[in-house]
Parts: sequence; structure tokens; C-alpha cells
Amino acid sequence: MTAHGVGAYVAHTGTDVYGPGKVIGVDGEWRRVRFVYFVATIAVRDLRTASAQEEEEVAAWLMEKAVRHGGSW
Repeated sequence: MTAHGVGAYVAHTGTDVYGPGKVIGVDGEWRRVRFVYFVATIAVRDLRTASAQEEEEVAAWLMEKAVRHGGSW
């Protein structure tokens, strides 16, 4: 099983600067994550599963962006 696959809600283990995010791509041990503030490629070892509150924050943010700008966020 792949840790933190596409669609998983995650957060960085070492900092909260990124905000929580959602995995949008997988390449071996690297994850492409759409964080609340930007998109970044992060090693899977540096990610943790987002808390329920963090997941709700990201889901609400993504929904707001989809409503405002259309498309798939």
C-alpha cells in the first residue's frame, strides 16, 4: 500500500508554514501536494496524515476555489 496516495489529506511533519494540503501526485517516495498556500513536492517521510480539522480546512478551501474559479482544484 502506498502511504499518502493521491487524494489523501496531509500536513508537513516539521512545520505548519505550508498549512495542510491534499496529495495531487505520487512519484516514488515523493508527493506533489496542493497546500493551502502553494503546491510543493515533499518526501513522503516528511508528511503526516492531516487531522480532521485540517482536512475540513483544506476541503473548504478547495471548494471555495472551485466555486470562485471553476475547474478541479
